[in-house]
Amino acid sequence: MKRESTKKIARGAAREISLIALGVALITVCAWISIPVGEVPFTLQTFAVAAVGGLLGVRRGTLAVLVYILMGLVGVPVFTGFRPGIVALMGATGGYIVGFLFAAPISGAAKSLPVKRNAARVAVLWAMNLLGLAVCYFFGTAWFLVVLGGGNAGAMGLGAALMLCVVPYIVPDCIKLFLAALLTVRLEKYVK
Repeated sequence: MKRESTKKIARGAAREISLIALGVALITVCAWISIPVGEVPFTLQTFAVAAVGGLLGVRRGTLAVLVYILMGLVGVPVFTGFRPGIVALMGATGGYIVGFLFAAPISGAAKSLPVKRNAARVAVLWAMNLLGLAVCYFFGTAWFLVVLGGGNAGAMGLGAALMLCVVPYIVPDCIKLFLAALLTVRLEKYVK
């Protein structure tokens, strides 16, 4: 009986690790799909973070993002443009990477909401994804101002930073997050 229980625990742990690893892999691949647009490249990371959070839930989704960031920090080329970890985090877009740590659990919180109909689930997930995106935009824009302002508050204003970091990305990000919500609803029955 004890041996059977140990096997069950080992299978559960292996499943947890596998799901988190798949989440890290999805975020990494989506980071590598990049179109350079000024200081902030267009990537599929926001899609991946929302999908990972929605599919894996708060705890596993956040762990996947944390493992992704830690892998980058130790030198694994997971970030956009294959940049080294500290360079990516201290660069102009590092705030977005940190923002993913807060966006994933927001998307993941929708997993536990008692909404049954698929259309309603998509709507709730999309709304949560958009909230997570707003938090990510906050961290990203704030850090962008710190890096490019160099401590000089007058170097770049908030309006200019928003025009560079947020406005061009709103429509594509809304579409990506809607697609992430659709994908999550289609696949969530396979991820328990």
